[in-house]
Amino acid sequence: MRKYQKKGYKYERSQAKKRGGKHIGGPGKPDYERGKVKGEVKNWSQPVHSGVIKKVSGKGIKEINSKSGFTGPAIEIAKQKKIKLIFRNKRIA
Repeated sequence: MRKYQKKGYKYERSQAKKRGGKHIGGPGKPDYERGKVKGEVKNWSQPVHSGVIKKVSGKGIKEINSKSGFTGPAIEIAKQKKIKLIFRNKRIA
């Protein structure tokens, strides 16, 4: 595992714990699960865009936790699809 991968994995685990979920991770899987709620963690240096919201909504993910925030169109799409957006431990949408 490369250094940047370890950093992202560690961040995912910490956020899963903060949200009260169990870390799952892995390609094509949600990053964490809390009961029936599935969540995704984005440890990016840029805000999450609307394409990501569309993609994860098809997987049944209902929470997205981003380290760098969300774009305006992403927030609007998340509201339509009833996906909870979390930035700095505060719910945005």
